[in-house]
Formats: sequence, structure tokens, C-alpha cells
Amino acid sequence: MKKIIPVPFQEEQIKELKAGDYVYLTGTIYTARDAAHKRMYDSMHAGEALPIELNGNVLYYLGPSPAREGQVIGSAGPTTSSRMDKYTPDMLAAGLKGMVGKGKRSQAVIDAMIEHKAVYFAAVGGAGALLSKCIKEAEVVAYEDLGTEAIRKLTIEDLPVIVVIDSEGNNLYETATVEWKR
Repeated sequence: MKKIIPVPFQEEQIKELKAGDYVYLTGTIYTARDAAHKRMYDSMHAGEALPIELNGNVLYYLGPSPAREGQVIGSAGPTTSSRMDKYTPDMLAAGLKGMVGKGKRSQAVIDAMIEHKAVYFAAVGGAGALLSKCIKEAEVVAYEDLGTEAIRKLTIEDLPVIVVIDSEGNNLYETATVEWKR
């Protein structure tokens, strides 16, 4: 059965998501990569308002390629998530509830996810052209000067992702390795 999850999240939804679940995200999410994370982090620590609301929202670690004629967005594959790890605990404390990327996360991020009840999804790296078809609208909403690393508001439909780390800290990267060794 296809499990469609509306975003932004409601608290109850996060509790139901378990490491290893294949789900489809539908609704509104935001993009942010290294440079945007640094700016938001600096703004938070300077007591300034953020350009987007983090509470309940999902960040997709994405810097899309330029859109071709007739397309909403170019290739939209995930960026390596660990590059955002130094900023993520503060983002989670500010209400961020989900992240989409690829690769492992630090223990500090996992601990913050457990504390703030958030979830980490993996999107398939190398499938950016296919993932872009799930993006129905894309609009730069902050840090336009960062080019592909600007923050974009995305309207998505059935974006396929895997729950890698759930809100209880269960980590598919660890459990899948143990399971494979058996």
C-alpha cells in the first residue's frame, strides 16, 4: 500500500514513521544547503528572524540544476546531509521536523532528533532527474544571491523517500547492516 504523508508535519504523523518505511511526501517543503544553513544559523544566533518558518517543516538538502524550458526545476537530487550536521541541532530546536538528504548523520543530530521528535529521510542519490518530476512548483523565497543554494519553497507530489532515522533514533543505516550480516 502506498503511504502518502502530507507535509508540513503534524506531531502525530512523526510518531507513526519508523526507520525502514517507504513513504511519499506531498505538500510543501523547503530547500536548504550548506550556505543557506550557515546564514540561518548565524541569524538565529544574532537573534534575527529566519526567512522561513521551521516549525513543523521539512528541509530538502538540495541545490537544483537550472530548469530547462517548460520545466519547474532542474535535476533535484539530494546533497550529502552530514555537511549540515553542525547547524542541524539548532534547527531542530527551532521546530524543524524533517530532513531529506543522503548519507549518515552525526550522533549530535540523532540525539537532537530524539529530543525534538523529528525524522530523517533519504532520497535516492543519482535520481535527481526523476525526483524533479515530483516537484510541481518551485519559488526562491530567501537568499537569492546564493544561486542554486538559495532557499526554495517547493510544492511536491509523491516524492519517494525512505525513513532512515525515526523520532526514536532507530537508524536504518545501522539496522540494515546488522540484518545483512545475518
